[in-house]
Amino acid sequence: MDNLKYDDPLLLELIELEAERIENTIDLVASETHMPKSILEEMGSVLNHKTIEGYPGKRFHAGCEYVDIIEKLAIDRMKDLLQAEHANVQPHSGSSANIAVYFSVLDVGARILSMSLSHGGHLTHGHLTSMTSRCFNFQHYNVDLQTELINYDAVARAADQFKPEMIVAGASSYPRLIDYEKMYQIAKSAGAYLFVDMAHIAGLVAAKLIPGPVPFADFVSFTTYKTMMGGRGGVILCKKEYADAVDKAVFPGTQGTTAVSNIAGKATIAKLAGQTGFINVQQKTLDNAKLLAKEFLKKGYRLVGGGTDTHQIIIDVTSKGLSGARAERILESTGIITNRNYIPGDTEKKASGLRLGTGPISVRGVDRNHVVQIADIIDNALMNPGNQEVSDRLRKDVFEICRQFPVYNSSVPE
Repeated sequence: MDNLKYDDPLLLELIELEAERIENTIDLVASETHMPKSILEEMGSVLNHKTIEGYPGKRFHAGCEYVDIIEKLAIDRMKDLLQAEHANVQPHSGSSANIAVYFSVLDVGARILSMSLSHGGHLTHGHLTSMTSRCFNFQHYNVDLQTELINYDAVARAADQFKPEMIVAGASSYPRLIDYEKMYQIAKSAGAYLFVDMAHIAGLVAAKLIPGPVPFADFVSFTTYKTMMGGRGGVILCKKEYADAVDKAVFPGTQGTTAVSNIAGKATIAKLAGQTGFINVQQKTLDNAKLLAKEFLKKGYRLVGGGTDTHQIIIDVTSKGLSGARAERILESTGIITNRNYIPGDTEKKASGLRLGTGPISVRGVDRNHVVQIADIIDNALMNPGNQEVSDRLRKDVFEICRQFPVYNSSVPE
């Protein structure tokens, strides 16, 4: 970064500090990962110069001969990877992708049935703080409070009573598999579109390690920077009959220009996702999540949903006398990065859960023995809050794990 050193040395220093933080902490944030160097290179390339509006062959600016090819590559690779009839690779984020899906086939005020935030849903699934709740009439379904799993009969009853025009499946903090075929049957019985937000699990689906929603859903959205391991941005998949509506909802409906560099990153990760290295990382991600869940259950922690089928586990830390926010702070002081999370039964004022995701440590190649050690470190930290001696010792243990498993090693699928 020689040019940045000259133009803005303060920013260079901050970037270097962030790189050091990433390298020397254990990232267990479920919505993060470490992308291949090739995608970092693309995202800082000359592709950032180009302004594009419209779609390949139908741009509103000249000079698009090469970026058209890049976008076509991204579209074709995403369609092939996930066996989709149509793909739009322009959304800036998962949130913008979701908003475009809503506006592709629904009018303002349309009824939408989705999972509530504290039970696993996302802000864009109609939470009161999201713009989506001001545009559409949302009603939310919850998980069963005893099992903390989706009760499909209850969802069907809610759909029968509410008569939604769209049903949203998918979640940001639901650690179990979703039965997309059942959701499809519920949607069709209600005469509703089925929209699946698979932002968190896209990499696992792409690796064909867990069931995917494409055969059943009218629309699917996902982000390319969580388990998918690519650069920032969102993708929409849909049935061919909705292709024009989706494309118009993205541009010009909800976005203007989009970042070609991000589209290039999507194209590259779609290519890498069909290779053994990517699939191995996804398998390790699943295995590590199941191992972490097993270790925490052995230590007496209560896990939301009883365990995991995906990359994430959600711990109810109130069983240890903590709030999610305090647990998050304690772990950050030891070098373990997590995030507090609402769990079923929470009010908007306090998050009782701690969400852990195993994507980042799996990219680093952290082995099973060290995953067990990470669980021990987390337990020791949470059971000894305010004990500086314990915190210092655990911080050294974290640093040693990070030293043994650097961020960019052979497990990253180049």
